[in-house]
Amino acid sequence: MTDPHRIKVIVPIPMDEAGVANRAEQLPANVIAPGFQPEFKAVGWGAALGDSYHDMLLMDWTVFQAGIDAEAEGYSAVVIDTVSDSGLRPLRSRLSIPVVGPGECAFHMAMMLGKQFTVLTMWDEWFPLYEKTLTEYALWDRCASLRSIDTRPDVTELLAGKEEIIFEKLKAEATRAMEEDGADVIVLGSTTMHQSAAWLADNLPIPVINPGLVAYKQAELLVSMGLSHSKRAFPSPEVGNDAGIRKGHA
Repeated sequence: MTDPHRIKVIVPIPMDEAGVANRAEQLPANVIAPGFQPEFKAVGWGAALGDSYHDMLLMDWTVFQAGIDAEAEGYSAVVIDTVSDSGLRPLRSRLSIPVVGPGECAFHMAMMLGKQFTVLTMWDEWFPLYEKTLTEYALWDRCASLRSIDTRPDVTELLAGKEEIIFEKLKAEATRAMEEDGADVIVLGSTTMHQSAAWLADNLPIPVINPGLVAYKQAELLVSMGLSHSKRAFPSPEVGNDAGIRKGHA
């Protein structure tokens, strides 16, 4: 029997096993292709909420730190479990295996399904995360709006126990995005919002993109096709410093 392709999914916030398990629920068994095995791993230290430029820097650094050994550890790909795509480009420079981020994957999926997408998120404090990626990917002309429900997120417990209130808030804001901004696709602004994806898809007349799932399936596709990022676009460092990176918080 052939060993499965292991895919490392890096959670950008330090948390216990229960919190990691909640994040892993975004990939139910029926969506995982035969021959693949996602493994969710949280960073060992770093940001708390991703609510500031301070946290954005920590997420870039700690995700990069957590991913540099993925290829040597036998993983076939890396998925970054945040729509901020923290550490994405540095990891592509360091690794030869595919490295994918939910932001890049979800935004491009939205452009395949519509003309203008809205990023729908929990609170305004996450807007800089999308401003960074939309600028890097040159996608502002396809983004109808950034909208939030002004609700402080729980990145460990996620939406559990709050579905009845949160889901309706998300639907109301998505409706405003359609009616006022011209959005024809909704991109959920965080992988922590995955519990709302199916309900919103059933209750809105436009596509709703669950970014963590799209990124994971993209990783499977790249591995299956034997594709990875261009080393012309993301060249490896001539002189690396893995030892320093590994102890970079000491």
